[in-house]
Amino acid sequence: MSTLPLNSGTSIPQIGYGTYATEDTATMVAEALGLGYRHLDTAQMYGNEAGVGEGVRRSGVDRSEVFITTKLDNDVHRHDDALESFDRSLRALGTDYVDLFLIHWPLPTRYGGDFVSTWRTMLEIAESGRAKAVGVSNFEPEHVEALVRETGVVPAVNQIEVHPYFANDAVRSCCREHGIVVEAWSPLGRGDEFDDPTVREVADQLDASPAQVILRWHLQRGDVIIPKSSTRERMRENFDLHSFQLSDEQMSSITALDRGADGRRGAHPDTFTG
Repeated sequence: MSTLPLNSGTSIPQIGYGTYATEDTATMVAEALGLGYRHLDTAQMYGNEAGVGEGVRRSGVDRSEVFITTKLDNDVHRHDDALESFDRSLRALGTDYVDLFLIHWPLPTRYGGDFVSTWRTMLEIAESGRAKAVGVSNFEPEHVEALVRETGVVPAVNQIEVHPYFANDAVRSCCREHGIVVEAWSPLGRGDEFDDPTVREVADQLDASPAQVILRWHLQRGDVIIPKSSTRERMRENFDLHSFQLSDEQMSSITALDRGADGRRGAHPDTFTG
């Protein structure tokens, strides 16, 4: 499986398995690991960290071979709350470390807008060795710049909404400038892009599914992806992305589907309050 280097000195598998809203998480995680996935994405907010940990144990795959990401919940940004919540995450996951810990949302209108203090707490966790890398999620360029300006420490990852209808290029450009790996949540949008004529045409040309075409587009752009599915066949399909490649023309045609702000499906980080 292809990996991307992180500024922490570790690396992240480019294809992950997303567990948001996944029923019977332990079974699905064990299934994903059995299919070859080695990157699992969860969050305190999802309430399924224990299921992720159980799934890893059921799979028989050694913990050292699995890259686990979790994220700080929105109600625990204060220093002591964040530290306690991280301890709870480790206990739920049944591990003494995570590979990546993210601030889930910047929440610029909460906590006095002080997400920089939260970032300093994340750095404290990283210094303890219990998080191999730390990063952020849903951070806009101004949020990223504030962290770098105030602490001098660049996040390893920014997990953001990205899909063909919402390329989020301003954030991706900021991340590229700072050497931050972009991880795409909702990499398949809401599924409506499967029926886009351009996507379907490329899929027909490559004898691939529309989902595979979109995910392959992400990989060739250098994004980390965390598609989720609760069916074995779709999980297998989402992982089987290295048997074909999009041409420059095909890449350009899908990139041209960007609708800017109108393509956004999730909340805007500048106004989201959790």
